[in-house]
Amino acid sequence: MFERCPVCDLRFEREPGYFLGAMYISFVLGLSVVALIAAVLWVVTGWGFTKDTIWAVVLFLPLTPMITLFARVLWIYLDQTVDPDRG
Repeated sequence: MFERCPVCDLRFEREPGYFLGAMYISFVLGLSVVALIAAVLWVVTGWGFTKDTIWAVVLFLPLTPMITLFARVLWIYLDQTVDPDRG
């Protein structure tokens, strides 16, 4: 990961553990997507809760890197809105 953005010179990691908040965002996003997939599977297939949940997690796994990166972008946006990096 770059230390600074090559376009706008934004410092990505302002302090150690900076992206801890992104983990919370990632958790909420991931849980929402798994729940949505499980609900769709339940409506379409009529399987039980356990089977739906297992298949939803399996189908979600390829999306994990994208969700993680999206959560980091949301965290940086939220942080820059609340406390802009001036240096």
